[in-house]
Amino acid sequence: MTPTITAFKQSPDRGRGLARDMRVRWALEEVGQPYEVRLVTFGEMKEPAYLALQPFGQIPAYQEGDLTLFESGAIVFHIAERRAGLLPDDANGRARAIAWMFAALNTVEPPLVNRGVAALLERDQPWYGQRQPLLEAGAHRTLGELSRRLGDAEWLDGGFTAGDLMMIGVLFRSKGSGILDEYPNLAAYVARGEARPAFKRAFDDQLAVFTASSSG
Repeated sequence: MTPTITAFKQSPDRGRGLARDMRVRWALEEVGQPYEVRLVTFGEMKEPAYLALQPFGQIPAYQEGDLTLFESGAIVFHIAERRAGLLPDDANGRARAIAWMFAALNTVEPPLVNRGVAALLERDQPWYGQRQPLLEAGAHRTLGELSRRLGDAEWLDGGFTAGDLMMIGVLFRSKGSGILDEYPNLAAYVARGEARPAFKRAFDDQLAVFTASSSG
């Protein structure tokens, strides 16, 4: 059965690939799984029918037959478990790839998101001057540790896995802030992910939604 994912009808990122349905699109493209996209407005995301699919009123939600999932990490994990191409065949390699998925979402993403949100929304607050240096330090500490671990390797643990997909998805969202410029190996790592044909197809599909909504 063809899965369906939800995405913004009018994405606030203006088609730059930052919305979290991008990770799911990329995973589906990597494993060669056709899928459908249902576009939702911000209003529809807060209605009971949608909240039954995604209890926090966010995107993406994922439907496949009688299965409904939410949270991009859980959806990508489901895709990787059910279809070949994103998890190694050996048990230990599989476990390590899953660990990197968790690391992307639980260790790397929070300090980057906190830094970005504060810079965007809190600049006029009296505490900004004191808080932002702490957020900067936290983000750089995490990126520095990741940079040291990656070193000169192409991917995190041998071949490309769902761990790389999630990690690159997280780092990609901070690329425009300039912070990755201080870590050339991480910037190159993200560029390798962007160069994958599956990433390009997912990005183009997401961009097409914004283009269509803008012209309409």
